[in-house]
Amino acid sequence: MTNETCALSGQDEYSLEGDLNPNHTEHHHDGLSTHGHIHNEESLRRIVNRLSRIEGHIRGIKTMVQESRPCPDVLVQIAAVRGALNRVARIILDEHLTECIARAADQSNIEAEIEELKAALDRFLP
Repeated sequence: MTNETCALSGQDEYSLEGDLNPNHTEHHHDGLSTHGHIHNEESLRRIVNRLSRIEGHIRGIKTMVQESRPCPDVLVQIAAVRGALNRVARIILDEHLTECIARAADQSNIEAEIEELKAALDRFLP
C-alpha cells in the first residue's frame, strides 16, 4: 500500500453479494430525512466495494502508525483516503441528483428534497 491507486484500484477485493440489498428502500440520514428510493444494484456494489477498500487502507495507516513509519508517509496515505472518500461522496451526490432529486421532481416534492440535500451539504462541506 504505497499509494492510492494500489489500495483503490478498480478491482474488487471483496465479494459483497450477501451484504447487498438492492430493494432496501428507506433511509434515515442522521435524523435529517426519510425518503424512499431504490439503489441500482451495480451502483450499490461499486460504492460498497470502494468503501471496503478505503476501510482496508485505513487499517494500513493504523499499522503504519503502530510501526512508527515516517510521518510524511502516513500523511500521504491519509491524503489518499481523504481523496477516496471525496470520490465516493461525489458518486453518491451524483446518484442522488440524478435519481432522488429527479424522482422528487416527478412527484412534485422537489422543495422538500432540495432542503434535505442542502442540510446534508451544510454538514458535509467545510
